[in-house]
Amino acid sequence: MKIISWNVNGIRAAHRKGFLEFFSREEPDILCVQETKAHKEQLDDELIRPLDSHSYFSSAERKGYSGVATFSFDKSKETDFGIGVRKFDSEGRIVVTKHQDFYVYNIYFPNGSSSEDRHDYKQEFLKKINSHLKKRIKAGDKLVVLGDYNVAHKEIDVYDPERLSSVSGFLPEEREWFDAFLNLGFVDTYRHFNPELPEKYTWWSYREMARPANRGWRLDYICITENLMDRLKSAEIMDGQEGSDHCPIVIELEDI
Repeated sequence: MKIISWNVNGIRAAHRKGFLEFFSREEPDILCVQETKAHKEQLDDELIRPLDSHSYFSSAERKGYSGVATFSFDKSKETDFGIGVRKFDSEGRIVVTKHQDFYVYNIYFPNGSSSEDRHDYKQEFLKKINSHLKKRIKAGDKLVVLGDYNVAHKEIDVYDPERLSSVSGFLPEEREWFDAFLNLGFVDTYRHFNPELPEKYTWWSYREMARPANRGWRLDYICITENLMDRLKSAEIMDGQEGSDHCPIVIELEDI
């Protein structure tokens, strides 16, 4: 089973840059996108159910902001659109779907850089999501938690760790959160296969024209619970794919 995650930075903009061609070429079983910046009623049918897939959208109450969507070729056995906390769920940040015997959490984690209020909002979100996921793991659920985490974990995951250590997304408390998240029982699939590989990023600032020089951050992750590790076949960063300031990431799991 092939699972792809991609922050598309606006699904309509990505459509103009070849989103459907990418979907058709890669043929994922599940494609999760973040930062759709759209409500379903604003989209043409070809973006609501691309390639005749099933689609599950969560959109922010505020138009043109946030939003996630999951597309799959098997119909989800269970679906949820948040974690039961209105201040987070109203921003369209989470879609949960069930496939085979595991759940996919498609999450667009908050960005905390714009103000102190948004920093606090992000820190609360991080704590709440860990609390929520801890209960799922305790219940024995198999989980795939993917998306734009808006946190880089280790020094190897940013191009200039010393300078960026005081920047939102690489703050000490955010990196400590990531440690706590993994300690719940998750594995960073890309680092499982590439523990020391440097200069592999998933986001580059448009404003700084950072991509040609590879001044990037690894902000996008697919993490899985330890009870899925025996089925993990591969994990890659698709950094040759353009169309957004993020690139897609992908894993393959053995089918049951």
